[in-house]
Amino acid sequence: MIYPNDITNLKTDISEKIGQKIIVKGSLGRNRPFEKEATLEKVYPSIFIVKYDENQRNVTYSYTDILTRTVELQVFDGQTYSPIIPPEDESKKKRKEYNIR
Repeated sequence: MIYPNDITNLKTDISEKIGQKIIVKGSLGRNRPFEKEATLEKVYPSIFIVKYDENQRNVTYSYTDILTRTVELQVFDGQTYSPIIPPEDESKKKRKEYNIR
């Protein structure tokens, strides 16, 4: 389940990274994954805009795309790329604890 606090935290994390290089990973459906380098252009209340380096095309994503893991972002911090990982759902953590025997 996605909580409003998760989206707020993600928005602030992404808004702090405007102008930085990122890697966008996702799926185009039916076993067609993609991974592209881009720049984080703008941030709005419900979406953010990414500009791909290879074709200078702007693409919009919603914050729920990241929280549902439809799209993954990795931000370049000067030396390496570090992922922006959404927090793991508490119910999933509990399920994992019960399944371990």
